[in-house]
Amino acid sequence: MKLALLFLFTPFLVLNPLPAQDTPVRSGIDAMLIRGNYEDVIDTCRRILAYDSLNPEIHYRLGIAYHNYLEEELSVASFKKAVSLNPGNKVYNFMLGKGYYGQGDYKLAEPLLSKVYSSDTTNWVYAYYLTSIYIQSERYDEAINIYKKFLLRDSANYNYLNKLAFAILKKGDYGYAADLYKKSLLINNKNLLALKNLAYLYWTANKSDTAIQFLSKGIEIDPGDMDLYSRRGNLYYSGGDNKNALDDYLTVLSSGDSSTLYLNRAGICYCNLKQFRDAVKYLLLAYNTDSTDYRICSYIGFCYYNLEDMKNSIYYYNKVIQIITPVRQQFGLTYRYLASSQIGSGMYKSAINSYLKALEIISDPNIYMEIANLYDEKLKNRERSIYYYQKYLDNLKNLPVAYPAEYIESIKNRLDYLKKNPPQQVK
Repeated sequence: MKLALLFLFTPFLVLNPLPAQDTPVRSGIDAMLIRGNYEDVIDTCRRILAYDSLNPEIHYRLGIAYHNYLEEELSVASFKKAVSLNPGNKVYNFMLGKGYYGQGDYKLAEPLLSKVYSSDTTNWVYAYYLTSIYIQSERYDEAINIYKKFLLRDSANYNYLNKLAFAILKKGDYGYAADLYKKSLLINNKNLLALKNLAYLYWTANKSDTAIQFLSKGIEIDPGDMDLYSRRGNLYYSGGDNKNALDDYLTVLSSGDSSTLYLNRAGICYCNLKQFRDAVKYLLLAYNTDSTDYRICSYIGFCYYNLEDMKNSIYYYNKVIQIITPVRQQFGLTYRYLASSQIGSGMYKSAINSYLKALEIISDPNIYMEIANLYDEKLKNRERSIYYYQKYLDNLKNLPVAYPAEYIESIKNRLDYLKKNPPQQVK
């Protein structure tokens, strides 16, 4: 905890060294900040501002206290006040820009961070936040130009290489990005960030074996990094290597990460290895975290079937049906809505195809009537009209809502009329 407090206060010490003539009051506030007595700082600053509201240094220190007290909105408001009272102060501008950045308000953060970076292009902290905004807004070339300037000054800095490589990767030049990450590894062979991104780049190139090698090297360096096991497990899983994938997923789960994904995949791996009892154990845990995933239920049903527990197998297969049925019904409705839109666009044949797809999913005789009307009124195809009018009448008992006898009679009359006239050739 002491280290964390010191880290949060470090920018204040580095970027805003106190002048020698600083008053005892400000020195006392700074001492409280260093000790982490943020409530006392807030109280003291408020009391000072009650009679000296135009003191930017007090607003700034109040902002620091609020930031460490996790009151970000109040922190930003204090930094904003400090900037308004002393617009030329780089530290105030930086902290306000950093505050906006932390809130995700990049439009307000960028001008401030750009201003302080322009005043000191050798300051990596300024560059770090500014280029992060460029990356977020997909302005990769602007970020790349800044990273290259820092590399010109210090070509052996693997952090700069990592940043440049990431921007190149996001831009889509995977080959160049891989070369930069490899160069970064030559400088620091324990560079986990480079290893992870190289694994990703080789995976995108369909070289999963090489990607796994990079991740395995990372695990040798830091066996406690669960992200490495997760990434490697996913590669094993996608390649059908259930045994090795299972080992990695179990390692992640043993670390305390009990997310549905890892529970589910551990269960599936056990299932594929025909260890059904162990599979059920993990799949049930996954089901307890997400009972709406039909795939989990299906695997549980399959495992119980193989364990000859038909009662539970039936139960979970029924669960699958319960989960899928509303979705399937929605597919049917969507095809009907699509058909209506196609009719509105004059795409009558496409609309009929959509109605037929809807019929494969939902049983509603009204769809026959809609198809019959299209053939009759829009496509002038009497033979197909007769067919679908008859299908409608043959399925009256399945109508969700009974129609008046007069309406049904009108359909029968139209059908009789069409039958009495020679059918036209099917279009």
